[in-house]
Amino acid sequence: MSLDWIYYAISWILLTWHSAWDAIKVPVGSVLGTNWAWILAIIFLVVTVRVILFPVFVKQIKSQRAMQALQPKVKELQEKHKGDRETLQKEMMELYRKEKANPLMGCLPMFLQIPVFLGLFHVLRRLDPAKSNKTLYGWTVDQFNSASSAKIFTAPIAGKFGSTADELARLGANGTTVKIIAGILVLVMMGTTYLTSRQMILKTGWAEDPQQRMVQRLMLYGIPLSLLISGAIFPIGVIIYWVTNNLFTLGQQQWVLRKFPPLVTNQKPGSTAPRNPVQPAKTGGFLSRAKPAAQVPAKPAAPKVAGPKPGAKPTNPKKGRPAKRQG
Repeated sequence: MSLDWIYYAISWILLTWHSAWDAIKVPVGSVLGTNWAWILAIIFLVVTVRVILFPVFVKQIKSQRAMQALQPKVKELQEKHKGDRETLQKEMMELYRKEKANPLMGCLPMFLQIPVFLGLFHVLRRLDPAKSNKTLYGWTVDQFNSASSAKIFTAPIAGKFGSTADELARLGANGTTVKIIAGILVLVMMGTTYLTSRQMILKTGWAEDPQQRMVQRLMLYGIPLSLLISGAIFPIGVIIYWVTNNLFTLGQQQWVLRKFPPLVTNQKPGSTAPRNPVQPAKTGGFLSRAKPAAQVPAKPAAPKVAGPKPGAKPTNPKKGRPAKRQG
């Protein structure tokens, strides 16, 4: 019951956006097997949440930059306290405190979205026509009935990959269609989740701190793989929310990383020494006055057989001195 305020808040945002799309005459009926007013309501629930959390996202970027700038000092501490993990952890925590860098800030936006995700999961899971209390969390009976019959490509947004035959019957859905649509969306959810983590790691580099690197690997591989199993219990509407959120994150990160490029580091695992900035292969063109094109044929222009070397035997005895002297 303590989470009711989240359910009310999510319901209010969802219903407000649905009413807005109704007001501008977005088709309420099915077009391409999809009730677009409800799909757009879920998409703009994401937009609303991301706008609210944008200041937190900015703090996340600043924290990641601070952590990146501290990597040389972290490496020094690791070398200094090699084999003494307890002292190393204390020194690193003191360093983070002194420099006002929070290692957990990178995960904060995701953690703050967990209540939203759980709230939407709970609200959409209730969209069962057999429910007796349809007016819970501020819904009207008409809104409840409209949402419970809402579909995307003929699959109900309240359905899931693991829906039972009874649940599908109450939703008036085809089991095969629901599994196909839900399965495709789960794969898209996994792929976009992986890409959001990969995008940030490729731009900022792998952390030197083993704990930070473990968190990066968890974000990059662990969470996408876990969605393969947990995605089976997510209502399709929740998966739409997750995919939309990932696409929003990809766009937002790309904008921030272009606007504020990260520090250049060479901390990639297995990376070699940095390249010499002066590359012979790149010294052509405008600045290469030491190698004019006219000098290239200069060497072969000097004939090697034009005249004999000093002390050599003449090659044409008839035109030089007499071939033989008479005593």
